[in-house]
Amino acid sequence: MSINANPFATFANPAVDYLTDAFQRSVLFLDVLRQRGNQYREHAARTAPHVLSFNFEVVMDGRQLERPVNYGLVRIRPPEGVELDPMKRPFVVVDPRAGHGPGIGGFKAESEIGAALHAGHPCYLIGFLPEPMPGQTIEDVTRAEAKFLQRVIELHPQADGKPCIIGNCQGGWAVMMLAALYPELVGPLIIAGAPLSYWAGVHGKNPMRYTGGLLGGSWLTALTGDMGNGHFDGAWLVSNFENLNPANTLWTKQYNLYANIDTEGPRYLGFEKYWGGYVTLNAAEMQFIADELFVGNKLSSSEIVTSDGARIDLRTIRSPIVVFCSQGDNITPPSQALGWVIDLYKDVDEIRSHAQTIIYSVHASIGHLGIFVSATVARKEHQEFTGNVDFIDILPPGLYEAVLVPKTGLRDTDLVLGDWVLRFEPRTLEDLKAAAPSEPEDDRRFAAGARVSEINLQLYRMFVSPWLRAGVAPFASGLKHLHPLRVQYELLSDANPAMRGVSALAESVRANRQPVPANNPFLQVQEQFSEFMVKSLDAWRDARDQVYERTFLSIYSSPVLQAMLGIGPEWTRPRAGHSPLYEAFVEEKKAELRRRMSEGGLREALLRGLLHVVSAFDAADERMFQTIRKIRAEHPECKDISLQEFKRALREQFYMLLIDRQAALQAIPKLLPGNSDVRREAMEVLRHVIAAQGPEASEVQKRVQEIETLFGLRQDASGTLVPFAPARGTKRP
Repeated sequence: MSINANPFATFANPAVDYLTDAFQRSVLFLDVLRQRGNQYREHAARTAPHVLSFNFEVVMDGRQLERPVNYGLVRIRPPEGVELDPMKRPFVVVDPRAGHGPGIGGFKAESEIGAALHAGHPCYLIGFLPEPMPGQTIEDVTRAEAKFLQRVIELHPQADGKPCIIGNCQGGWAVMMLAALYPELVGPLIIAGAPLSYWAGVHGKNPMRYTGGLLGGSWLTALTGDMGNGHFDGAWLVSNFENLNPANTLWTKQYNLYANIDTEGPRYLGFEKYWGGYVTLNAAEMQFIADELFVGNKLSSSEIVTSDGARIDLRTIRSPIVVFCSQGDNITPPSQALGWVIDLYKDVDEIRSHAQTIIYSVHASIGHLGIFVSATVARKEHQEFTGNVDFIDILPPGLYEAVLVPKTGLRDTDLVLGDWVLRFEPRTLEDLKAAAPSEPEDDRRFAAGARVSEINLQLYRMFVSPWLRAGVAPFASGLKHLHPLRVQYELLSDANPAMRGVSALAESVRANRQPVPANNPFLQVQEQFSEFMVKSLDAWRDARDQVYERTFLSIYSSPVLQAMLGIGPEWTRPRAGHSPLYEAFVEEKKAELRRRMSEGGLREALLRGLLHVVSAFDAADERMFQTIRKIRAEHPECKDISLQEFKRALREQFYMLLIDRQAALQAIPKLLPGNSDVRREAMEVLRHVIAAQGPEASEVQKRVQEIETLFGLRQDASGTLVPFAPARGTKRP
């Protein structure tokens, strides 16, 4: 420092600069909040508010159905320059009705809808209006969605496969219920961030699962519905989400806007348009969700029964199920997204016996909303799932993990659709438990909480509900607008006279903006204070969550309370039953497949040989499927075979190998034509497909030689055909 420098100026000048900048940012920050309030009011005034970034046309209006619902089916119009292929299966996105309006799956150009459109698939959205129809139930919504899917199928008779359905968050469990009741209407399912096993979780994490027990059950849901005169305000659901991360809710979200006010406004307003677009549910709908799902956890135990006696059993779903979740998701952690598989099945063989293909992918860090709206995720996971949906559809039954590998350094990358190679690696239930850990001993505690909920709900309905409904009904509409989340939008809008001068002041500030340089010491202190606030709020959240968990565990671990509620020492959690009739059906199907091992022709022999060889790989990736697709397109005799026929034939050969590999292989020569040139050409096809997978391990080469022998194409040094002898210790497919 110069000896002539003025110490006061050295301090005062940065201070004045910072104060000027802070004042200007405060004005601009307040103006963005004013715009947010006006946007909220404008959005709420629309008949059909949404946050889609794509144009669309209405195909079906659920309000016109025999059992009217506030749902509708819209067709997404592709952006300019995007061509759709009528032969490709359509995609249908079902957004969550979890307090917000529809459109999150198409919130940005790079989104679930955007990925489907750019892959050439026709795309639809099942959305909803802010207010439910009188008497509407979750069951009515499921039936309406089935009618929507029927309409989509009718509009695409040439499509090579049933519609692929994407269910986000609460739209995910709705899609699973739909697929269980109407399995014939759905193609592959992509379930993103959707809770399906509500008691699952890990101690020290996932505090949201304790909420029902700590509040005494779902009676508070009923009270909220009564306060709304038969309607449940979705703003209460949004409040629950915000309470999970107070640092973001109370500080980070607003501070990021304030600190980056010159650039952050449009992004902030875009998100707030969705986050503040509250919708309403019928009280009966929300009560079903609370009692049957969140508190009762009845979906993964097949305990939900419809009004006409149909049991919702997720094992009846025949389409592949892709479950996409994240370790960074504090609303739907992996345990709740994947625990239903462990609830329903004892091992992978049981998954296969129900002809189910289950694929899971666990992201390392992305948050709940990031699963749907992150551009990075849209360019990677959603793009890969969408581009390889036909590959997913023909995967043999079993449990797989979807793994994305950079294509850099791999061969045959011309067969890869994007920058990543999608691999499906076989997994066991033990692998799944490691990816989605849970505490099985918690079942007794949550079961006790569910019993308490039933008791409290009945007491509330008997002694409180009739009086409350009678007294509140005339004031219900006004009470809705007094919700704290709604009030903050209303107060900071032009509806408040005190805010009307903010716009002019903000324009003056923009014209004379003087942002402070990044090295300003007071700006650095501001950043340090922000970090302190985040750490403090995170520490408070962690302490609060520990209190929640300890309180829940101490109350519902009591043997006395459990005994009073009928949960004795011998109690076990209800699980989906195993029907002797179904087991007999499986045995009969096995016997039929054994009888038919010698039936068929070259196609069956080629598929059987291909599966035998491919099962020696640690995984199957998209290059192999793209090769199959290319061969299918180039060979005239293959063009008449639909994808579904190919899938049926492939699964049949898979099950034959699974039942009795040695007998299935020994039957291959009986399927082959006598013409050696035809057999040699078929073997070349098999080799071409296998080569696309990557380097061949010794076991793969051994199996290729086995198939060559079965095809009558392998000779020893003397020119004599080598007889086939199955290798010992052969892996199962």
